[in-house]
Amino acid sequence: MKTRTLALTYAAVLATACSPGYAKERTRSATAPVDQTVNCITEREVVAAQKAWGDGIIKIGKVYQEGGDYSAAAAAHIDQFYAYDLSLVLFKPTLASVDQFRTSFDSALSYFVGGNPAYPEDKGFAIRPWSKVRWKNVGITNNSCNMAVAMGNYYFTSTTGGEETKVEYTFGYIRGLDGALKIVVHQSSVPYNGA
Repeated sequence: MKTRTLALTYAAVLATACSPGYAKERTRSATAPVDQTVNCITEREVVAAQKAWGDGIIKIGKVYQEGGDYSAAAAAHIDQFYAYDLSLVLFKPTLASVDQFRTSFDSALSYFVGGNPAYPEDKGFAIRPWSKVRWKNVGITNNSCNMAVAMGNYYFTSTTGGEETKVEYTFGYIRGLDGALKIVVHQSSVPYNGA
């Protein structure tokens, strides 16, 4: 009975600690424990970050089409949405097969705009360009308050029209120093076709 009571108490503490928008985190110091308020990452924030990411991809393509500095637009996109300045970023882009994993800012930039001789396979995913990005989450989980993970399909529509390109994704988010969500995990792949 004592074990069950402890387990239920622990579960209640975890449920409170990871409720959207609020949690208490206890840190230890040499003098006394200090309570810090931690804002849990919410599903609404993840959905907003996804939409903003998609809008950013479209913006890079528009800058490219208009003859602007699309490389600078892509660099700003990476700075805004990825946590390369805070953490290791595990980025596995959809259309990369030789250099599959892009753990540096420069390798991510190459994927989005191409032109880097160190990554000859990159054609510039963001400068294709796209007119629409639509997300369909299978689920968003946040069991620790400090990181949220979303998985599902996103659909890219070319500016020339036609059918959407379906891509599978997993994105992991942490909160950046400015409070905005930053991507630390981004895995994309085309669906298995059985061939």
